[in-house]
Amino acid sequence: MRTAIVTDSTAYIPKEIRKQLHIHMIPLNVIINGKSYREEIDMTAQEFFEQMRNLKQLPTSSQPAIGEFVQLFEELAKDYDAIISIHLSKKISGTYQGAVTAGEMADGVKVYPFNSGWSCMAQGFYAIDAAKMALEGKDPEKILARLEELKASTQAYFMVDDLSHLQRGGRLTGSQAVIGSLLKIKPLLTFVDDEIVLFEKIRTQKKALNRIFEILGEDVAKGRPLKSSIIHANREEQALEIKDELEKRYPQVDFSISYFGPVIATHLGEGAIGITWMLK
Repeated sequence: MRTAIVTDSTAYIPKEIRKQLHIHMIPLNVIINGKSYREEIDMTAQEFFEQMRNLKQLPTSSQPAIGEFVQLFEELAKDYDAIISIHLSKKISGTYQGAVTAGEMADGVKVYPFNSGWSCMAQGFYAIDAAKMALEGKDPEKILARLEELKASTQAYFMVDDLSHLQRGGRLTGSQAVIGSLLKIKPLLTFVDDEIVLFEKIRTQKKALNRIFEILGEDVAKGRPLKSSIIHANREEQALEIKDELEKRYPQVDFSISYFGPVIATHLGEGAIGITWMLK
């Protein structure tokens, strides 16, 4: 059985890796001044941040249309027997539900939508592992079982540099954002039951990063093989410094660098930093 792997653009998997592993990507959209851009196709992360600095109104984002999903699935049906479609958390976007609906409409192929419960490279790791198994000829049930195993081991924590984006997005009240900015509070966020939640309030970015390092260290101490990614919103130099420090602390972990692209950065703002990890 031939199984295709689909994910959406918020996994932020480099194009060369998608091509190498035959991962098919469907883009979400970011809307700036009334114009819609398909992220990773019409607009790169760098182009987005350059525009963001001059905007008075916060951009918005939207999920792929059902018709785009159906078109992609039916095109893949010409060469594949099944499709596993892996998407960002269903409680922060309707993309997963779009894949469910389109899977029921598409002819000639069995579609298995998968709610990652996360986004960015946490989601990307799932798609990469699934694609490697698909290339080995593993059936969809075995791939999905592996994804559930990864889901049970995944952790991700992130912090924002500018609280105003969270405030405008309804994550913080106006007064919380003002007080947080004055006190230099860095809210440490994570996902619980598919939703973004406040994990801890920490003073200064350095302390927040050290707290994430500490949590990662607790998992490393269990002796399980881990892979991890440092994710940044236009802070590549800082991400590389973090990677260098973590590699010295935890040489047994495989570290990589990823980024927050336009859709996710719309809600987190420039300067956001996150770290995710899971079982190899």
